[in-house]
Amino acid sequence: MTVPGAIRHLQTGDLPALNDIYNHYILTSPVTFDIAPKTIDEREAWARQFETTGRHQCFVALEEEALLGWACSGPFRPKAAYETSVEVSIYLGPQAGGRGLGSILYERLFAALEGENVHRALAGITVPNPASLALHRRFGFIDVGTYSEVGQKFDHYWDVLWMEKRL
Repeated sequence: MTVPGAIRHLQTGDLPALNDIYNHYILTSPVTFDIAPKTIDEREAWARQFETTGRHQCFVALEEEALLGWACSGPFRPKAAYETSVEVSIYLGPQAGGRGLGSILYERLFAALEGENVHRALAGITVPNPASLALHRRFGFIDVGTYSEVGQKFDHYWDVLWMEKRL
């Protein structure tokens, strides 16, 4: 496992690099069902949901000032009864995989969520994605169901496996 130089909360200055990583996956992978690259304005609007305390947080991994990836917890659904559930996501830059950064980011995120009145963390994972499934299972996520062929991208229909973790 390679320890990055820093794990900290997302800052506005991180958004261009974060957006570059996310847009890479939009253009090359089914892991996100977004089709069109995101603009910085869209990314800034997205980032406003995160705080340094509370249920919705975002952490970034840096090495020599380069953003390697991030993990975040955001609203699961907009209705009030879902408030104590969060949807988590994690993205690593294309050159950052296989170094244990996903585990380091999730350790920090889940530690930050302790005591924040979060009952469940949920993750929707486009399958196949063995690395993401293994990461989530290592953190105690269990499979709760698969939505079959719910997304169409790159002329292919994709399944999404939903996993949950009790917090």
